[in-house]
Amino acid sequence: MTEQQQIKRILTIDGGGIKGVFPASFLASVEDCIEDKVCNYFDLIVGTSTGGIIALALGIDLPASEILDFYEELGSEVFSGNQWLNAFRQFGFSKYSQKPLKTALASKFGNRKLGESKRRLVIPSVNLETGEIYIYKTAHHTRLQRDYKQLIVDVALATSAAPTFFPTQINSSGTPLIDGGIFANNPTGLAVVESIGMLNWDRDSLKILSLGCTTEPININKSNKSSLGIKDWATKIVSIFMSAQSSSSLGTAQLLAGHENIIRIDPIMPPDKFGLDGIKEINSLKGLGDSEARKALPKLKELFFNGQKADDFEPLYKLS
Repeated sequence: MTEQQQIKRILTIDGGGIKGVFPASFLASVEDCIEDKVCNYFDLIVGTSTGGIIALALGIDLPASEILDFYEELGSEVFSGNQWLNAFRQFGFSKYSQKPLKTALASKFGNRKLGESKRRLVIPSVNLETGEIYIYKTAHHTRLQRDYKQLIVDVALATSAAPTFFPTQINSSGTPLIDGGIFANNPTGLAVVESIGMLNWDRDSLKILSLGCTTEPININKSNKSSLGIKDWATKIVSIFMSAQSSSSLGTAQLLAGHENIIRIDPIMPPDKFGLDGIKEINSLKGLGDSEARKALPKLKELFFNGQKADDFEPLYKLS
């Protein structure tokens, strides 16, 4: 086996609501350049929340261009309605109904199951009852004997059940699950731990493409950062938490796999430019994904899309 054949390529995709248009557009632009599906070049795909939906779609061999089209349609169907009513709903209910999202996912995935994925997948969520992480995985290890039987729609609803935005997803066994972004919105560290700890891949063989959904600098307009009160924290705590988690995840991955083996694409944007449900900016996200792909393509073609496709994934347990 040659050195090139031993390389294990990993794709990770962050959570970010409708901002998933950015990584979908990025991957669609890459596909247009290489004239092939990007899923053919990755040995492991890990995605959280909206990134989990994209990962699931790639796993069943959908082209990124089709996923991008799906997101453009998804936005107006899922994040719609009267803005004042939606804002009011948050006090007693989730901001958006799950029904439009479930209908859209069912139209794309039907009754297909996780075990039909042609790529190894890791899709995180959180058990709301116990506070423990709940990670869906394809059958790529002897311990993974159940998840492959789960409907892709249910996995997608679990990983994307963002608190305040969508209702909790109750799985087939009655477990209440919420968005994996609670602990792994940037799943790069999770992916590297999986590849080394579960798959037993050599750390020196790893090449990771990590896609964010755009980020923005933390903006606390107070000169004395040591005396922040509840008013300051109330609107910034989620942003700070997400930024810290992403930094920790990327740092873990870099420590284990090496800085030189990870390409992180996550452009910094002005504050409040893109929202998790900001459907008016879909075209801007689409254009940004294309322009970032154009800049990154020379390096990406060298490391990921050099003609050497990933080996076929043979799950240890198969659907009957």
